[in-house]
Amino acid sequence: MVKLAGGHLGRLAAVALALWLAVAGGAALAGPKLPFGSHREAYAAGMLRPSGGQAAADRATAAAYDLWKSRYLERGCGAGEYRVAADTGEAWVVSEGQGYGMLIAVMMAGHDPDARAIFDGLHRYNRRHPSQNDRRLVAWAQDADCNDILNADSATDGDLDIAYALLLAHRQWGSKGAIDYAAAARTVMAALWRRNVNRSTRLVNLGDWVTPSSKRYAGGTRSSDWMLGHFRAFTETAGGARWASVLEAHQDAIATMQADSAPKTGLLPDFMVAEDGSIEPAPPFYLEAKSDGSYSWNACRTPWRIGIDAAMSGDPRSVAAVRRMSRWMRSTAKGDPARIRDGYTLAGRVIEGGNDLAFLAPFAVAAMADPGAQRWLDALWREMTRRGPEGYYGDSIRLLSMLAVSRNWLTP
Repeated sequence: MVKLAGGHLGRLAAVALALWLAVAGGAALAGPKLPFGSHREAYAAGMLRPSGGQAAADRATAAAYDLWKSRYLERGCGAGEYRVAADTGEAWVVSEGQGYGMLIAVMMAGHDPDARAIFDGLHRYNRRHPSQNDRRLVAWAQDADCNDILNADSATDGDLDIAYALLLAHRQWGSKGAIDYAAAARTVMAALWRRNVNRSTRLVNLGDWVTPSSKRYAGGTRSSDWMLGHFRAFTETAGGARWASVLEAHQDAIATMQADSAPKTGLLPDFMVAEDGSIEPAPPFYLEAKSDGSYSWNACRTPWRIGIDAAMSGDPRSVAAVRRMSRWMRSTAKGDPARIRDGYTLAGRVIEGGNDLAFLAPFAVAAMADPGAQRWLDALWREMTRRGPEGYYGDSIRLLSMLAVSRNWLTP
């Protein structure tokens, strides 16, 4: 072994070694094209923002991320893996949380120098846990020892977020590194189209375990999976007309549900059944709980999901739908976020007490599209930023909502 001299030669050797390690690991990691806080993504005209200023909003969002990362991000069981510790009953990890983690990591690049390594680690974990029905999708639940549990099949929302996050990663870092993000996104989108879109209604189903012969669940759909911005992105990147038909079907379904089942509130239920050209709230205990046909622990995400599409696309249908929700809640809560409750009937009757962040934070995203809601948005933002940790679900939804409201959301 030749001993290198110090100084210039030593520095050259160090550079050469670093380059070799980068290439051996799958190409040198490029910096993010849209780092957190750069605000290069245009929001639709007229969208509100918190009154405290952009720098303060960025600082609050970064602090929420640092707290979230310290509590919920952990190493997986395989080399180079990361997982989000959801700890929801029997499941330690769920595909929903993995999707959240990937969205968060790609949008926090620039604040967190480890964002890409985290993103890649979450992706590696997912690939080691494929659904038993379609290996391109993710098994929805694992225990603390990384064993698949509760049937190794998929849940639609997790894979939708994963596909969208992969598209963002391609935009953020390119696809010439160890992971071809663009190819991975195309693979997941193809599986989603084949396994998770009802060919008759064009609405997303509950998971890849649902088949046309699943009499009880063939027409079932979950409102929190109605990710209009994702469908819009898939339309532009993976199949044009077919994903455009999915977007249109969901916008039609939102309008129908608001007009027919929630004319006063604009709220959507956790689950619905669409068949024979109609769509209705699911009956009690359709899949999870007595509240399956009410605005509960799944549907609480819809003001965020519809609201971020309104904010990014300016689509009049999305704006109208989320504005309807915002105005009802603003009036019902009398401008006080502490009055938001953890569940309502579609007519607006409280079905569960509490004031969880999972119900509160999404209304900040909705308020962006509500022209008279500046004081309401400011109150929601103060409440979101002052609270400490409350658990994986509420904290994750809070952070994702803060990314949206602070204008750090990204599109492919």
